[in-house]
Amino acid sequence: MLVAVVDALLQHKDLSIELSNWDGQWYVQTTEHWYFHHVFTLPGQYSTLGFLPLFPLLMWLVAHVTQLSVIASGVTLSIICGAVATVLVIELAKEWWGEAAARRALLFWCFFPGTIVFSMVYTEGLTIALVAGCLLLLERKRWVWAGLLAGLATAVAPTALAIVPVCVVAALLEFRSRGWRWRDRQALRSLWAPILSPVGVAGFGIFLWFWCGTPLASFHAQHGAWSEKTTPFAMVDVFGSLMHQIFIHGVGDHGPGGVDLNGVLALLGTAFLVYGARRLWQVRDTVPLTAWVWTVGVAVLALTSAKTPPNPRILICAFPVVLVVGAQFTGREQKRLLALDVGCLLVMSWFTFVGIWLRP
Repeated sequence: MLVAVVDALLQHKDLSIELSNWDGQWYVQTTEHWYFHHVFTLPGQYSTLGFLPLFPLLMWLVAHVTQLSVIASGVTLSIICGAVATVLVIELAKEWWGEAAARRALLFWCFFPGTIVFSMVYTEGLTIALVAGCLLLLERKRWVWAGLLAGLATAVAPTALAIVPVCVVAALLEFRSRGWRWRDRQALRSLWAPILSPVGVAGFGIFLWFWCGTPLASFHAQHGAWSEKTTPFAMVDVFGSLMHQIFIHGVGDHGPGGVDLNGVLALLGTAFLVYGARRLWQVRDTVPLTAWVWTVGVAVLALTSAKTPPNPRILICAFPVVLVVGAQFTGREQKRLLALDVGCLLVMSWFTFVGIWLRP
């Protein structure tokens, strides 16, 4: 936030523009104008249909209750949800690795560069809070509440769709623990979690069907206007594009000399994801399968996305890999890690808020 304020003063820009940069502007427009009735599918024909509804709805509610501006309401919501998300993920870390390790994970998490979006009009704070709450409730076998949180999460961001298989796996584990007795009433209650988990995205699809004629309007908008697609060669394409920019001809829009810094960040994020997954595997006996399914789901979505690679904003959604890296370093190594963490946060905050070099 301080970086945003300093930049606004130096560049003589409106602070609200800094805090709602990139996708934040679309959440603001969705809150103010709601969804288009027509689906635009040509590249560059952007519209509010590309974004899910729960976060804009909450922004509208906060704005009307508090009389804050829409942008201030979005930032307030992000800060509160980011705080709740932090409490919940550290509660998970405490259950997995104990109090001391959870405190180390807490420090690393709070200064991780991806938490920039907890000070912007972005959905990750809400998404992580709902998902972490769902994981905690699944471990406590509170099936209905877990399913409700999962259902809300699927109405926030596409990444949250990874919570649906998590709920399916949790139910299967409950049936297995009860000897696969399909008439066991306690086991049957676990089915509430997977049944309720897709309610948010399904409800949005039904709304879009009536609103603009197709339940897949949001998908078509992202696929057409933003050229978003899923491909197993996404990171290969990122690497090839980056090499082309560096060694042949700089054509990137978001970096010095035509080299797109987002491509560099995607490769660094991929390396961190692999490293964190390796660390998580080393302590696999302490991490429940549901957390693994969530982490793998987010990783697969990120690594196969043409436009949303594993940058720091996506990495905090795969929070077990971030937590385990922070938890496993102690003493002098921990201090060095935190120094690197804070440095990356400050540098990336600057490049995120100044101009358009780094996408959150």
